Amino acid sequence: MNANRRRFLRRSLAAFGGAGLCSAFGNLNVLAAAANQHRYAFGDYKALVCVYLSGGNDSFNSIVPYSATQYAAYRQSRNGLVSAGGLALEQAAVQAQGLVALPAAGGLPGGLPSDGGSYGLHPSLAPLRALFNDGKMAVVANVGTLLQPVTQAQYQAGTVPVPPQLFSHDDQTTCWQTGRPDDANADGWGGRIADLLYESNVGLAPMSISLANENRYLRAAIVNPYAMDASGVDKMSYLGDGAESWIMGDNPGGAAAYRALIAEGTQAHVLEREYARSHARAIDNYEIVSAALDSAPPLATVFPDSDLGAQLRMVARLIGVRAALGMSRQVFYVSTGDYDTHDDQIDTQQSNLAELAQALAAFQAAMGELGTGTQVTTFTASDFGRSLAVNGDGTDHGWGGHHFVLGGAVRGARFYGRMPSLVQGTEADPNANPDDTGYGQIIPTTSVDQYAATLAAWFGVGATDIGDIFPNLHRFDASNLRFLG
Repeated sequence: MNANRRRFLRRSLAAFGGAGLCSAFGNLNVLAAAANQHRYAFGDYKALVCVYLSGGNDSFNSIVPYSATQYAAYRQSRNGLVSAGGLALEQAAVQAQGLVALPAAGGLPGGLPSDGGSYGLHPSLAPLRALFNDGKMAVVANVGTLLQPVTQAQYQAGTVPVPPQLFSHDDQTTCWQTGRPDDANADGWGGRIADLLYESNVGLAPMSISLANENRYLRAAIVNPYAMDASGVDKMSYLGDGAESWIMGDNPGGAAAYRALIAEGTQAHVLEREYARSHARAIDNYEIVSAALDSAPPLATVFPDSDLGAQLRMVARLIGVRAALGMSRQVFYVSTGDYDTHDDQIDTQQSNLAELAQALAAFQAAMGELGTGTQVTTFTASDFGRSLAVNGDGTDHGWGGHHFVLGGAVRGARFYGRMPSLVQGTEADPNANPDDTGYGQIIPTTSVDQYAATLAAWFGVGATDIGDIFPNLHRFDASNLRFLG
């Protein structure tokens, strides 16, 4: 089917209110089939796990140079040693967490840092060092929201369009999670992938699952994302009582009334029918997911006692019951906050990054326990990077930033993309760093489109459909960064 026609049909579906409203008209199957005529079938299992660092992680203090030239620039921009009141980490502490990168091989991209420097991790990220050095993690450099490549001169002159409301949390979160800075109403790119691939699953369980409430990343036209708690599936409540207890027979009168309310075909109005379907779907999902989880043996892997640890533990449990759920493809979303470090960054980031590293390391260990190490890819995302210059004891909103990709399918122990200069502009020469906007924010050189499209290609999305999901991708040199094998 022509890509433009598929796009039209998917937008038509979204205009009707998504899967639920179309199903109320009885048109979902017809329209979904037409929109997704190119159906996918897989003989394997894969999952994508998005770890969203809400608030904007300071990745320039997460992945830090310790080689002399690069460290000198970093230290200057971060205003000296911590003991002197700045944010620069001590060179020896970073070197102790050094990343042993492999050179490029086989004509593929990725290898040593592009600036020739040596880099290490923030000390709190120590659990991730072994994953990188073992080839199970890669660094993707200077990723950010872009409509097309832009230079410092073009940015300052305003001759090239850039995403709207740069440096705004809400707007840049939307741009990151939709991959569409040019369309504020777009569904999430995780959701658009799910719309394409959901029919590859033979089970009735939800394909897209969030452990961190609603989000734009999983919003879709056809697939209804499912939100659940890290401790398990939330039971429905009705007028202050447990509706689930009604359904199970503890309150037969209430159960009968509730079932009558949601019985299919008894509602006169289209919105009433959709209301009933949504409740029935929630009950079905609860029963399917709960039954699968209850029947699974416990994980031996110990997760940290943290919010992110609990979320990723539940993702691991869900992956563990993939066969019972009939899943060949799944998309997960987890999130952790407090990354908006305008002040007290040293202490806050130390705590945040420790939580992140411990949870990610445990999750990778659980994937090994489940035998899915090469089948699950985990990646970080965040509103934006942060400014090079310090703001007292914190940093301001930035633009580009570094990200981690983890899993057995990752071509790890390598850096992908171009490492930016960390030289800080001066009052006399604010444009001394060509990677800087001139105001302290680093201009991305890898687009979210490229980052996301690489993940989508590994996940099984065909080249034509990737171009449909990421219509701005053709504006960048590489449509696949090849950090996944």
